[in-house]
Amino acid sequence: MGFNKLTALLAGKPVLRWTVEAFEACEQVDEIIIVAGDGVHDLVTGWIAEKSFRKPVQIVAGGAERYLSVQEGLKRLSADTEIVAVHDGGRPLITPEQIARCIEKAREVKAVACARPITETMKRVSADGSISGSIERNGAWIMETPQVFDRALLCEAYDRVVREALPVTDEVSAVQHLGIAVQVIGNPSPNPKITYPGDLAFAERWLSA
Repeated sequence: MGFNKLTALLAGKPVLRWTVEAFEACEQVDEIIIVAGDGVHDLVTGWIAEKSFRKPVQIVAGGAERYLSVQEGLKRLSADTEIVAVHDGGRPLITPEQIARCIEKAREVKAVACARPITETMKRVSADGSISGSIERNGAWIMETPQVFDRALLCEAYDRVVREALPVTDEVSAVQHLGIAVQVIGNPSPNPKITYPGDLAFAERWLSA
């Protein structure tokens, strides 16, 4: 991006603010823990100081890798927390309704991930940029967030990840190392991760519509 995407303005508010407000608007969410680096800390601290949230919101410093950041967030959970939803702050278009669907399903099966099925044709490309083959899209899904789990299950998964230095890119990968199946919850609404400047333009058009 060339700048901090979480603090970038989106329809007049920072990207992260949209994300936090979606979780605050979800009735199934009781508290919000923001795990962030220095570039976001002062911004969030200001929001908290202004008492601009109805629900408890706290901020904790993140780690060098995603899994270390998630573990730091898990350490700050309230004692009576049963379900944990982990979400990328750079996905501001998530809806309270989709968050609720994921949480309700996690209460049943303990492990779910917001996702969408792949509908485009996929090809495998070699290092020189030439197409080397096709990739079967039937049954292929793109993982999104939130990824929602039983609290004890997710803590066990991350304890193992850290202890054994397991390579994981998301919570689904961490839980799968325990041999636990994770169910997908299809998302009917756009939920892109802001990665390129054009993503901000798309998100702004969607919010305006």
